[in-house]
Formats: sequence, C-alpha cells, structure tokens
Amino acid sequence: MLDQALSSMGEIKEVFTLVDFYQYIKGVEYLICIAFFVGFPIFYRYIHKDGDRHG
Repeated sequence: MLDQALSSMGEIKEVFTLVDFYQYIKGVEYLICIAFFVGFPIFYRYIHKDGDRHG
C-alpha cells in the first residue's frame, strides 16, 4: 500500500466526482502540512544556530 502511494506521487489523477476531488485535495494538503511541520523547525534551527553571538 505504501509502495503504491509513493509511486503515484506527482501523478495527475483523473477525478470524476466532487467527492473524489475533495479527497484528492485533502490528501495533497496533508502532505503539504507534514512537509511544513517537519521543514519549519529544521529551518528555524538553521537560522538561529548562532544565537549566542550577537554583533
């Protein structure tokens, strides 16, 4: 199941109903949120890693 999900990332998916469209968009939105929640703390630490030395 995970292999199928990973292989279909970035693939254009054909949707037929509004419910299919909402489910597809919700899945993409969850992936974006996970990427942000992982990426932002890493970026924040990178920006503030020299916090002890101010000017």
